[in-house]
Amino acid sequence: MRAGGDGRFYITTAIPYVNAAPHIGHALEFVQTDVIARANRLMGREVLLLTGADENSLKNVKAAEEQKITTQQLCDRNAAYFMELAQKMNLSFGVFMRSSLREAHWPGVQRLWQLCDGAGDIYRKKYSGLYCVGCEQFYTEGELVGGLCPEHKTKPEPVEEENYFFRLSKYQDALQKLIEEDRLRVWPQSRKNEVLGFIRGGLEDFSISRSVARARGWGVPVPGDSSQIMYVWLDALSIYMTGVGYGTSDKEFGKWWPTDVHVIGKGIIRFHAVYWPAILLSAGIDLPKSVFVHGYLTVEGEKMSKSIGNVVSPLALLGKYTADELRYYLIRDIPTFEDGDFSEAALKDRVNKELLGDLGNLVNRVLTIVEKSGFTDFSGKNELGGMLDADAVVGALGAMELHNALGMIMEFVRACNRYVNDKAPWKLDGEELRGVLYNLLEAMRIVSVLMYPFIPETSEKIAGKLGTRITGFAECRFRESFTERTAKGEHLFKKIE
Repeated sequence: MRAGGDGRFYITTAIPYVNAAPHIGHALEFVQTDVIARANRLMGREVLLLTGADENSLKNVKAAEEQKITTQQLCDRNAAYFMELAQKMNLSFGVFMRSSLREAHWPGVQRLWQLCDGAGDIYRKKYSGLYCVGCEQFYTEGELVGGLCPEHKTKPEPVEEENYFFRLSKYQDALQKLIEEDRLRVWPQSRKNEVLGFIRGGLEDFSISRSVARARGWGVPVPGDSSQIMYVWLDALSIYMTGVGYGTSDKEFGKWWPTDVHVIGKGIIRFHAVYWPAILLSAGIDLPKSVFVHGYLTVEGEKMSKSIGNVVSPLALLGKYTADELRYYLIRDIPTFEDGDFSEAALKDRVNKELLGDLGNLVNRVLTIVEKSGFTDFSGKNELGGMLDADAVVGALGAMELHNALGMIMEFVRACNRYVNDKAPWKLDGEELRGVLYNLLEAMRIVSVLMYPFIPETSEKIAGKLGTRITGFAECRFRESFTERTAKGEHLFKKIE
């Protein structure tokens, strides 16, 4: 296994069910994950971002039956939508792993099962319980709210069958200590407290298989028992390993494992911060280093619901807005670790006021003055460097405070615009003009670097206009002079009516 600090960084999105097309919450998670990935590349690390499709679930089977198509057809169609979203959102992923891939995924899942079985942690018993298909999870009566699933607000169905169980209770003390000591770090602190509260309440063994009949024969077979299919969580979570070679390439797996960050929504925290590390402890496999937990999105104050008809399609939005406009809004408006509200009116407002009015206006007006100045090199007294703490921005990114990091950058952009207004360079000439433009060009160069994790296409355009390159956060210091050749070109953004 690789040691920490070797310059590699492995990050994953959650692996979404593909029973339906992606919604705006998936876009939020994609962007958050990508910002962290791109920031780590600028920190000098070799980064791998993995995403994919959770296809071996009962909800996929039922969705296919309702649509009168095969489960494979449904998964092929909807996995393609998630791939399209990842590409259009400019997610810098290296692996898109599907759990229906028999040659790439199944060997690793079955190896993991056999290791847990060899540790004495898998046993078979008859079981009856209340099962929520939406969660792919059994609930006790005490966990229900008014008799309904706390996550989906639907009534679980009673299920009685003989399944295999995993000895989760065996790992209660070990898990509690790992999380308390941040050897498995859960971001933010409130979610860490939630996980510890769940563990301290007592862990019960959980089902890791279901009958072939109830699974409609869809999924990874249990090794040595043709009557059982692996339960979705052991199967889907294994994507994080099979996607980097577990079961197929020990060399690739050794290069990337363990995961540095799993990015997930709050509804699946139990599976990632309790079940998953317990399974890995049983198998003798290194644990992930951290779990990043974001909140949910409402839409104009209401929970997204098919019945209400307010489910927002990010693919539809990307037909109206650029990827950078949507990326910017999702990080700027949604607190990183909390619930947030999506509003298309707010999206338009952010684009018009900040991307167009602040950032785009700054770049355009400065390069217009540079073009008219006749200067080809710029230097002077550093007057803007003290208005930006680039280390604080990078530190906020390292602490996963994406919303705060972007806020700091935009405050500097506004400071640069105030500087333009105060200095009125259109009234200056000679060395005084050269010095003001030096400050603004260096500031824009640094902004292009700091903004790259958030709006990469726009950052590249700014760098192109400046004649500079984006290579790393080490560039975020004012140099003694600016000598690159600039080219004003087209405006970065257009007003959205």
